[in-house]
Amino acid sequence: MASPRPPPASLRSFLDAHFASPEDLASAPALAELLRRECVGLDASLRRLEAQLASVSASWLARSAGARASLRRIRSRGGGFGVEEDDGEETLRSAELPALVQEIHRIDAIRLYAEAALQLEAFVGNLEDATFSIVRQASKLNLSSEMQWKQEKLLQAVDAMRDIELELLRISTNRPQWTNLIMAVDSRVDKTLAILRPKALTDYRALLAALGWPPSLSSPDAANNKYSEIPNPLVLMNEANKEKYSQSFLALCALQHAQANREARQCQAKGASASMSDSKYFDKTAACFDNGLWAIDELVQPIASRLEYHFAKWSEQPEFIFALVYKIARDFMGGVDDILQPLIDRARLVGLSAKESWVTGMVKMLLGYLERQIFPVLVTSYQATDDKFEVHSSWMHLNDLMITFDKRMQLLADSGIQKIASISEGLSRSLSVFSIYSEHSDWLHMWAGVELNSAQHKLKSEMEDEINWSYSIKELGLQEITSNFLLSTREDYKAPTISEFVVKTASAMIERGHALPNRGLRIQYNRSSSVQFLNDFFLVLRERCEALQLTNTALEDDSLLKASFAINAARYCEYVLREWDDDIVFLEMGAHRKHVDEGQGQGHKHSAQHPCSFFGDEIAFLAKLGTDYLEQIMSSVLLEFEDLSWDYVQNIGLPNEQIHPVDEVLDEENLGVSPGFVASLEVVRDRTTKLMLHLNSKDFLDLWRSIAEGLDYFIYSSIRWGELTFSDQGVVQLRVDTKALLHIFRPFCLRPEAFFPFISDSLRLLAMRKTDARYLLEVLKNAKENDSCLRQQGLQHVNASQAMKILGSKRSDG
Repeated sequence: MASPRPPPASLRSFLDAHFASPEDLASAPALAELLRRECVGLDASLRRLEAQLASVSASWLARSAGARASLRRIRSRGGGFGVEEDDGEETLRSAELPALVQEIHRIDAIRLYAEAALQLEAFVGNLEDATFSIVRQASKLNLSSEMQWKQEKLLQAVDAMRDIELELLRISTNRPQWTNLIMAVDSRVDKTLAILRPKALTDYRALLAALGWPPSLSSPDAANNKYSEIPNPLVLMNEANKEKYSQSFLALCALQHAQANREARQCQAKGASASMSDSKYFDKTAACFDNGLWAIDELVQPIASRLEYHFAKWSEQPEFIFALVYKIARDFMGGVDDILQPLIDRARLVGLSAKESWVTGMVKMLLGYLERQIFPVLVTSYQATDDKFEVHSSWMHLNDLMITFDKRMQLLADSGIQKIASISEGLSRSLSVFSIYSEHSDWLHMWAGVELNSAQHKLKSEMEDEINWSYSIKELGLQEITSNFLLSTREDYKAPTISEFVVKTASAMIERGHALPNRGLRIQYNRSSSVQFLNDFFLVLRERCEALQLTNTALEDDSLLKASFAINAARYCEYVLREWDDDIVFLEMGAHRKHVDEGQGQGHKHSAQHPCSFFGDEIAFLAKLGTDYLEQIMSSVLLEFEDLSWDYVQNIGLPNEQIHPVDEVLDEENLGVSPGFVASLEVVRDRTTKLMLHLNSKDFLDLWRSIAEGLDYFIYSSIRWGELTFSDQGVVQLRVDTKALLHIFRPFCLRPEAFFPFISDSLRLLAMRKTDARYLLEVLKNAKENDSCLRQQGLQHVNASQAMKILGSKRSDG
C-alpha cells in the first residue's frame, strides 16, 4: 500500500509560521475564520470575473456571427472572389468590402479592449485583495508572524501595482484614445492606495517603536558634562531585528517606487515629457524621490516631536535650534549610512543616497517648525511695527543662520561622496531650508525689502561724507596717467570709494540670494533687492552729473570734478555689471527671465547682442549716462572757448597794425600768440589738464579728441572764407596761433594736427605760392575730378568748393 503524499512545502511553512509552539494552537479558530473570509472573498471575485467574461464573450460572439453572415452573403452573390461578375455585382461588392473591413477592425478593437479590461480587472483585483488583507487585523497571530504576513501582502500589492503600471503604460503608448479605461483604473487604484499607504506607514512606525526608535536625545553622560554621540538603535539591532527591519524598509521603498512610477506615467500622459521607452520612463522616476524617502522620513518624524519641546524655549535664540538639528543629523549620520545605504542599493533605487535623504528629512522637519512658529512672528512684527530696525536685524540674523546651516548640512550630505568640482554644484538632492520661500512669495519680497532697506541705510551714511565721492590722484607720470586703457579695477577707472562700497554691498546681497533653491526665486529676490539698490545709486550718479547743467557757459571746477567722478563711478559699475553678466549664474537667470517674459507675452525688450543679459537695462542706463554727460562736458568746454574767442575768430586773417606794421616782415619763431586768443587757449589747457587728472583714461581719450575736432570745426567755420583777404601777416599769425593750440594737445598724442584737419588743410592752401594757388584754382574751376586733384596736393578733408573759398581769401598781389 502506497504511503500518503507529504503536504506541499508552502503548506508546511504556513503551518510552521502560525503554530511554532503548542500554545499557538489556541489561535487556530481565529486563523480558520481568517482563511474562510479570504476564501469567500476570492470566490466572490472569481464569480464576478466569470460573469464579466460571459457578458463580454456573448457580445463578441454576437458581432462575430454578424460578420460571418455578411461574408456568406457576399460569397453567395459572387460564388467566391475568383469568379467573373457583372458590373452591378462588382459595384455592390466594392461598396460593401470597405464597410466590412471597417467592421472587422472595430470588432478587433473591441476584442483588444475587452482583453485589456479583463487583464486590468485582474491586476486591480489583486491589488485590492492584498490591500484589504493587510487592513483586516489578524489579532490572534503573534506579532512576528503578523508582521511577516503583512509584508508579504504588501509586496503582493506592489507587484500588482507594477503590473497595472506596465499595462497602463502600454495602453497609453499604443492606444492613447482609451482614456476612459485609464481614468477608471486610476480612480480605483487611487482609492486603494489611500488605504494602503497609511496602513503601511503605520505598520512601519510600529516596528520602529518596537526597535526602540526614537532614542533619547540626551546623552548618558550629560549629567557629568560629557556630551558624547547619541546611541543609534539602528546600529544596536541584533540580527533578527535587523532582518525584520530590512524587510519592512525594502517593502516600503518598493511601494514608494511603484507610486513614483505611477506619478511619472501620469505626468507623461499630461504632456510633461515626450514619448519614451519603458527603460527611460522608469529611469525618470528617480526624480520623484527628491523630497526624500518615506522610510527615512518616518525616522525623522518621532524625533521632531521631541525636538520641538526644546525649540519652544529658544524662540528668541534661533541659533540654538539650528545647532541642535545639525547635531542630531550628524550624530545619526554614520548609522544611517551604514545600515540604510545597503538597503537602498538592494531596493535598486539608483542614484539615491541615504545621507542626502536623511539630511532632507531633517531639513523638512526644521522647515515645518520655522513655517509654523518662527516666520509668522517675524512677519507679524514686520507688518505691525513702525520702527523696523529690530525686525530687520532679526530677519537678517535668521537668514544668515539659514545660510550657514544649509552649507553645513550640504557638507554632511556630500561627505564621502566624490564629485567633480566643476559640476558638483546643484547635484545634491538634499533639501534647502530656503525652500520656505517657495511657498511664501510674500515672505521672499519682505526679505528682499529688509536687505534693500539695510543696504540703503548703510549707503546713506557713506554718501554723506563727500570724501567718499572723490578719488585721490597719485603722483604719477604723465605717460602712466594717459596710456593705461585696459581698465579693470576701481583705481584704473579713478572711481570714488563709494562705488566700491556699492559693488561690494550688492555682491553680498547677491551672494545671499544664491541660497535660494531655484532660478525663479533668485530672480525675484535679486530684482527686488540688489538690482533695486543699484538702480537707486545710479539715479544718485545722474543727479551729481546734472550739476553740469546748472552753469551757463563757464564750466566751474567743482561741477567738473563732481561730474568726472560720477562718470568714473558709472563706468566702473558698468564694467562690474558686464563681468557679472558673463557669469554662468546670471546667464541662466537671464535666459530664464527671457523665457518667462516671452511665455507671459510681456513686452520687455532684450538686447539684440545680449538677449540673455540679466543686467541689460542697468548696463544700458550707465552707458547712456556716461555718454550723455561726456557730451555735456565737451559742449561746455566748446561753448566757453567760443565765448572767449568770438572776437578773435571774427578778425582772423586781418593785419594787426597796432602791434606789427603792414610792411614788417614777420619771423614765425619770434611771433607771439594773438592777445585775443590767449584766454581761450588757457581755458582749453586748464580744462584738459583737470580732465586728464580726474577722468578715467578711456573716456578722457574720447573726450579730448572730440574737443579737438570741435575746436577745429568751430575755428574753420567761423572764418569768413571768401569775404576777407588774408595778408601774409595774417597767414603767419594764424599758423602761430594754431601751433599754440596744437601744443595743448601734444602731450596726448604725437601728431595732434591729425585732429585739426580743416585748419591744417586751410593753412596748407594759404601757404601755397601764388602761382601754384592760381593754377590750382583754375584746375578746380574746370576739372571734373577736382577732388582727386586735391588729394594729389595732400588735402584730404576740404572739398573743391571749400578749397576755392580758401584760395579766394589768399592775397593775389606780390
